Amino acid sequence: MKSPTTLTLNGHRKYQIKTAGLVSFMYPKLNSWVTTFSIVAFDPSNKDLGVAVHSRYFSVGSIVPWAAAEVGAIATQSFVNASYGPRGLQLLKEGLAVREVIGKLTSQDEARDYRQLGLVDSKGTAAVFTGKKCLEWAGSKVGKNHAALGNILAGKEVVENMSVKFESAKGDLARKLVAALEAGEAAGGDIRGKQSASLLVVRKEGGRGGYGDRYIDLRVEDHAMPTEELRRLLGLSRVYYLIDEAEDKFTAGDLESALSNLQKAISLNRNIDDAHIDLALIFMKLGRKEEAIEAFKEALRLNPKLKRVIKQLPSVGLMKRDKELFAKLKVT
Repeated sequence: MKSPTTLTLNGHRKYQIKTAGLVSFMYPKLNSWVTTFSIVAFDPSNKDLGVAVHSRYFSVGSIVPWAAAEVGAIATQSFVNASYGPRGLQLLKEGLAVREVIGKLTSQDEARDYRQLGLVDSKGTAAVFTGKKCLEWAGSKVGKNHAALGNILAGKEVVENMSVKFESAKGDLARKLVAALEAGEAAGGDIRGKQSASLLVVRKEGGRGGYGDRYIDLRVEDHAMPTEELRRLLGLSRVYYLIDEAEDKFTAGDLESALSNLQKAISLNRNIDDAHIDLALIFMKLGRKEEAIEAFKEALRLNPKLKRVIKQLPSVGLMKRDKELFAKLKVT
């Protein structure tokens, strides 16, 4: 093990950095070494804002990404100062420009040379700060409505590939962000390997049921192939979004539109029992009893425990009690 290196700040405060193989730091506020690559971005078509991140670090989504609808998106990493997230969003909300936010945050941070920070505002203006003591390769690529950044990377090709892919990828912001991560990984990614990934997209009133603005919030905490798993979860989230939307339409009495949503959801993934329950309820409302029975049977095939749920549906007003239907389903 190498001897400790002493740092002196402000001419009088001394701290030690100990190195052994991979670096472990005994330094105030440098206890979270989040080496990673990430992308912050804005979608001008619908005003979505988002962050996607990949790292050889456990649960990267719990510390790097921050975003607020109609405000901005932030990735704070390297020897991470997590306060950059909420403080940066507040400064953006107060009207500061992205470069002003970076200046305000880093000027107050004695350890700024070890930090990396990327942000984009609600107009698509992006900026990045990379401290001069971030481990190499460290840097960024700022493009239209986005910025890609990273440290301890295989090379500058990682962020360059991410930027190019983001600008050329098809689909909504979430798909473009995940595609950018995949492009970064294909270019070599984090030189230490893979462990976790995260995707955060915010939209005004985009949370479940219209509550909050977290439209998509997915995390892969510890996985051999985190980016691939993140893409799988994104696909699954699309299915559940269709189901949730169908339930809202069902409640509003728009049965045909709700039916269309559920049929699309089931075409994407036939193994979600909730979708078949919802489908059965809509068929019952439409007077299509035999189709309702088949949908209930499929739900029970996937999850026999749902019998106890189906039995309660009439009592909460979701369907009329039907002895014949219950008999065919063997619900007693």
